[in-house]
Amino acid sequence: MSISTPNAISTPSTSPTITTDALIIGFGKGGKTLAAKLSAAGRKVVVAEASADMYGGTCINIGCLPSKSLILSAEQARRDGANSTPETREAAFEAAIKEKRRVTSMLRGKNYHKLADQDNITVITGRAHFTGPHSVEIATAEGPVAVTASKIFINTGATPRIPDIPGIHTTPGVYTSTGLMDLDDMPQRLVIIGSGFIGLEFASMFADFGTAVTVLQHNAEFLPREDADVAAAIRAQLEAQGVKFLFNADTKAIAPAADGGVRLSVAVKGMTRGASQACDSTPAGTGNAHTDITGATDTTTTTSPTSNPTDHATMSHVQTKPSDDGEPRFAEPAEARFCLTTDAVLVATGRTPNVEGLHLEAAGVELTERGAVKVDELLRTTAADIWALGDVNGGPQHTYISLDDYRVVWSQLNGSDRPYTVKDRKHVPSSTFLATPYSRVGLNEREAKAAGLDYVVKRLPVAAVPKAQVMRRPDGLMKAIVERNTGRILGAMLLSVESHEVINIVKLAMDLDAPASTLRDMVFTHPTIAEALNDLFA
Repeated sequence: MSISTPNAISTPSTSPTITTDALIIGFGKGGKTLAAKLSAAGRKVVVAEASADMYGGTCINIGCLPSKSLILSAEQARRDGANSTPETREAAFEAAIKEKRRVTSMLRGKNYHKLADQDNITVITGRAHFTGPHSVEIATAEGPVAVTASKIFINTGATPRIPDIPGIHTTPGVYTSTGLMDLDDMPQRLVIIGSGFIGLEFASMFADFGTAVTVLQHNAEFLPREDADVAAAIRAQLEAQGVKFLFNADTKAIAPAADGGVRLSVAVKGMTRGASQACDSTPAGTGNAHTDITGATDTTTTTSPTSNPTDHATMSHVQTKPSDDGEPRFAEPAEARFCLTTDAVLVATGRTPNVEGLHLEAAGVELTERGAVKVDELLRTTAADIWALGDVNGGPQHTYISLDDYRVVWSQLNGSDRPYTVKDRKHVPSSTFLATPYSRVGLNEREAKAAGLDYVVKRLPVAAVPKAQVMRRPDGLMKAIVERNTGRILGAMLLSVESHEVINIVKLAMDLDAPASTLRDMVFTHPTIAEALNDLFA
């Protein structure tokens, strides 16, 4: 049952207040799965979703699936050579956006009807906020609806974290991942603020479409949590696609450019040549964000020659002055300031739990220091009979974690003798869908060393895998960490075609405490990428 539809909201005037067994705030993976399970068990459920464009949650509408649809279209454009001319690039991008919209619209509708068509479930489209420990008001287009529920589940996900940069909210052409995936026209130049895995997926995708991509990283180290050899291989792959990186770069301001694009004032630490020049003194629209910058190493950055004398980075000198003891004392690190002009900017600086406007204090629900809903190992909040599932509780931001959160909650509601807890969750894998996908699970070498473990490192170049050669995808490397005396698999890092499939085999072995010899001696079909595990763990 529904009191809203995908295109209109209709709140019954005869029933402005609803009493129900369960209220789920947010239509994400964990919440929608829980709603269906509760309904099947005979419970009355209300699902509140703030936007009709978000039925099904982040993954279906603005996250995993639309981005992967576009990534696959971009890969096809590269393979077919459709990214070689402006005309073919535009046509390929237009077709990709059309297909992405078809897929998301279809999935959104299926998810909506999967819940709304059930008699025990009422879907209300509107923004919810707590008015008491078990009461919520939902602001719909036709007025507020009050809901009282015995049990409440918060499943509102996360929202992009926007840094405090002047002009970032008001300048046209500045996007989060949501907006950038729904453009009608492909940007010829793109600057990405942030070099985390979300930013890198978009860098790889747009480079495959033929966009000139520059990534701004605020510090000197690329992917600092990854092993150096793996990070270097990922960076080399992206640079081979044409992606350029600028390190130690802080964006100081964003404004419209004279040519209709976006102008960024960027400060780069570590530069010691040239003279200081304010961004405002550079004529708007003159910098080319793709050709100005070549790759930076550590704390230095180089610039490439251009035809326009203003198309270069201007730099300041390190200055010294004597200290009290007469020894020279260095001033702040040298910093060069210059302008970049681009067609579009992607802000990819992470995501933060979406709690704004929920009025959690009215229910006695507390937050962590990082702004997530505080939960225990059973995902219970600080208020009785209120749980939090998915990104909003500060756990790993993956759809499959939201699904596993559902299992944690359901195990408490179905009468289990021993509920499943977050502490029972093992070895969460992850995949980043670059041109060569990167997947990992468990510890990397950096982490194993920091933990003081006695380990051996296993390596295998993907070029040694027959199926990779057959697929004409020989780039990348495979790496695994194995405990020396026990043979226990501590972790694996796969930069390889189809790594997102193979990593699940490694996770299963780790979950079952199978030694590395199990994968070394397993009989795999041939030719497959999975059979590379025989050689990797040899």
